[in-house]
Amino acid sequence: MPVIRIEMFEGRTADQKRACAKAVTEAWVATCGGTPDMVTVIFTDVAKHDWATAGRLASDPKPGS
Repeated sequence: MPVIRIEMFEGRTADQKRACAKAVTEAWVATCGGTPDMVTVIFTDVAKHDWATAGRLASDPKPGS
């Protein structure tokens, strides 16, 4: 049973997550086999101030802005 975790900035709607879960599930089944009921997708919403790349918070203004 695969568990697919998706971490992303908060703000997506339930409809967007529903469509994403469907697409990811279909891609898994098409690529790796199995059935959709085997696939679990877990979304984790992360605030921009809790996400950093290259030492800079995503909530910080872009350099030069």
